[in-house]
Amino acid sequence: MIGQFVISRAGHDKDMVYVIVAEEGDFVYVSDGRLKLPKNPKKKRRKHVQTVNRTVEDALLRRMVAGETVEPEAIRYAIKQYNKE
Repeated sequence: MIGQFVISRAGHDKDMVYVIVAEEGDFVYVSDGRLKLPKNPKKKRRKHVQTVNRTVEDALLRRMVAGETVEPEAIRYAIKQYNKE
């Protein structure tokens, strides 16, 4: 699920678009590139996010899966492109 777009369905950030940057059991770690950076992501339960049938571009996805450093600008750009469609 890493690299997949999700929409928050619970909490004060309801209806916000995020990108999953990590997974752990029943939790996912999401980033929006603005308030929640990839190096300090927001921890949310899987049941509190709705997955979207779309992932970030391949180059960014490979960096995320490999555990390389991902810049917040790349996450913001990916979300911006998602919102345009």
